Amino acid sequence: MYRDLLSENLPALRDRMAEAARAGGRDPGDVRLVAVTKGHPLEALQAALEAGLHDLGENRVGELEHKIGELDRDDVTWHMIGHLQRRKAPRAMEASDLIHSMDSPRLARRLSRVATEADRTVRVLAQVNTSGEDSKGGFEGEAALERIHEASELPGLEVEGLMTMAPYTEDEAVLSGTFRRLRELSERLRSLTDAVGPELSMGMTNDLEIAIREGSTMVRIGTALFGERDG
Repeated sequence: MYRDLLSENLPALRDRMAEAARAGGRDPGDVRLVAVTKGHPLEALQAALEAGLHDLGENRVGELEHKIGELDRDDVTWHMIGHLQRRKAPRAMEASDLIHSMDSPRLARRLSRVATEADRTVRVLAQVNTSGEDSKGGFEGEAALERIHEASELPGLEVEGLMTMAPYTEDEAVLSGTFRRLRELSERLRSLTDAVGPELSMGMTNDLEIAIREGSTMVRIGTALFGERDG
């Protein structure tokens, strides 16, 4: 089932991504595809690997740990894309290669402490609420600049860039504004410090073209690859 889905969906998705990149004057190779496998069975992950997709995203630590236990970790870059509770920080650090959802100073300090105690470096993206929606988590407003800058200086943290989630809407002006604000924040941060990297994780199935035109380096795609999930 999943092999058939991907054989049809993946080329179409790559065409969408490439067209959007070219429309923004960018190299399509500069945008990474993270296949969101949350809620899908191991069959989907195995089909993704066979199709050449090696960046896989999960939003629950327990599900991430289970799937890692069933697959060869060396073949996969695991992305933790969901909200992360502070008490699960040690498990998330062990399981994931990149955490997209460092969404508060308290979580930043917790991850820093866990990493330094383990003599490790944890790779993260700072999640920013650029839509202004109450339902979205992340650093907010003008304080985001200072708070993320401070987090980037914590020991054991490697802040590779920023992440945001857009509203679920067809209003292109709203979507463009949400993504543009993240890019502009990234530019401001990187003018202040070398400790924040250039990654911009933004864009999903319904808004990836706009996100790529606004500078996304990483899109998180589930439905356009695997169809609707069960949970």
